[in-house]
Amino acid sequence: MANQVICVILSAGSLCPLIFIWRCIVINTELQINEEIRDREVRLIGADGAQLGIVPVRRALELAEEAELDLVKIVPNAQPPVCKLLDYDKHRYEQSKREKELRKNQKVIEIKEVQLSATIGENDVAIKARNAVKFLQDGNKVKVSIRFRGRQITHTEIGMQVMNDFIERVKDYAVVERRPTMEGRNMLMILAPKPAEKPPKAERPARPEAPAAQA
Repeated sequence: MANQVICVILSAGSLCPLIFIWRCIVINTELQINEEIRDREVRLIGADGAQLGIVPVRRALELAEEAELDLVKIVPNAQPPVCKLLDYDKHRYEQSKREKELRKNQKVIEIKEVQLSATIGENDVAIKARNAVKFLQDGNKVKVSIRFRGRQITHTEIGMQVMNDFIERVKDYAVVERRPTMEGRNMLMILAPKPAEKPPKAERPARPEAPAAQA
């Protein structure tokens, strides 16, 4: 694990408002192992998870050496600290592998942008709609914007018509997450991918009626 650096900026305004003092505190997030552990005694956990009780750190190191394992401090703030016998190199490898797997399976949703105009032509809006559909199919959100220029700002209803037409073109692939709203001279709208429809539940076949008893 990489070291984390926290930087604190203190203003020395009494001397000069343009002078800053930087104080950096380095926090080591690595686990302490073996001889790095300076505590007198620790609560020890065996490699199999068994609770071995509170033992002097010297004895814990001897047990680690006998088992050809490392003594790793896993809960440093406990009283006494909790340590475990384990293969630290193998532990770090498996942890790194799990983190890579999580990152690989993590879906990053981006917000793509499509720019329209109040006077956009049919051919251009069709191309923009196809681009938006592609973004949505890739699992991304789409920000649709219209910039009103000059006197166009007095006819925002035209922009709303363009937005509604755009929604109609992509309705099979999108849901409107944020309706068109004005921000300054821009009209903005957010589209999100349409959730996949759940398959309908299969109906249970009706039970056959029992034959009527003969008199």
